[in-house]
Amino acid sequence: MVSYIIYFAIILLLPIYAQMKVKRTYKKYSKVRSTSGMTGAQVARTILDANGLYEVKVVESSGFLSDHYNPMTKIVALSSHNYHEASVAGSAIAAHEVGHAIQHKEAYSFLTLRHKLVPIANISSNASWIFVMIGIFASMSGMLLLGILLLAAGVVFQIVTLPVEFNASNRAMDQMVSYGIIRNEEERHAKKVLNAAALTYVAATAVAVLELLRLVLIYTGMSRDD
Repeated sequence: MVSYIIYFAIILLLPIYAQMKVKRTYKKYSKVRSTSGMTGAQVARTILDANGLYEVKVVESSGFLSDHYNPMTKIVALSSHNYHEASVAGSAIAAHEVGHAIQHKEAYSFLTLRHKLVPIANISSNASWIFVMIGIFASMSGMLLLGILLLAAGVVFQIVTLPVEFNASNRAMDQMVSYGIIRNEEERHAKKVLNAAALTYVAATAVAVLELLRLVLIYTGMSRDD
């Protein structure tokens, strides 16, 4: 009983902590003006052009921290504050999203794999829990196993996402330093922003892996009883 309480505490609190961490870090460094004086939009455009990605557009998107890169449309979308303001946080996030565009241009292996897994992960993640619930409540180990296999596909997608995000952050730091977008102490601040953002992916992956392992243990116990 105690182990279950600890387990559910972890899977509930870890994502909450990660979200609080990224919001707190972003709020702090979004108020720190970068010495370059470049807005997020200018940072993105500068790095894109320096890497020959003239066809990639930079647009403003609505929503808080809605920043992303769309490989289908070749658009870097930045949330309003990051798009218009010149801050260390905005520069780091803009450079990170451009990092994905550079990955796309170079056909970065993990990004390519991630794109191939998207349709599989979408279908499997939505369908997996139907089979899991039927398997558990109807004591049908075969149905539970099918649900576990489908869920595993989604977990693989999340695991593959980690190197994609870390690599994009590393590229972001290199690009910002190379082109004088951030200097001196700003490098440490930018890393804090990117690390906090990465924590959300780490937390999501950890929760997914823990949940998968829990279901595998349930299946193992159910198979023994059969």
